[in-house]
Amino acid sequence: MNEVSQVETTDTERALARKRIEKRRGLQGTFVAYVVINSFLVGVWALTGGGYFWPAWIIAGWGVGMLLGLWDYYRGPVTEADVDHELNRMQR
Repeated sequence: MNEVSQVETTDTERALARKRIEKRRGLQGTFVAYVVINSFLVGVWALTGGGYFWPAWIIAGWGVGMLLGLWDYYRGPVTEADVDHELNRMQR
C-alpha cells in the first residue's frame, strides 16, 4: 500500500490550485517589498529631520493596493455554483 495518500483531482482543479499558490506567493512578495521600502522611506524621513510625515501618502496608497490584492485572493475563484446563481438571477 502506498504510504502517501493522493487526492484525485481534475486538471481544472490543479490549475485553480496553481493559480491560488501563485497569487499567494505574489502577495507575500509584495508584502515584503511593502515593509522594506516603506521602512526605508520612514528612515529617510526621520534622518532628514522629521517634520511633515510625507511617507504616510505612500504607505496609505500602497496599503489600499495591498488590501485590494488580499480581497481578490480571499474571495476565491468563480465556481459552478456562482455561475448557476447568476443564471438564476438573470432568468427572473
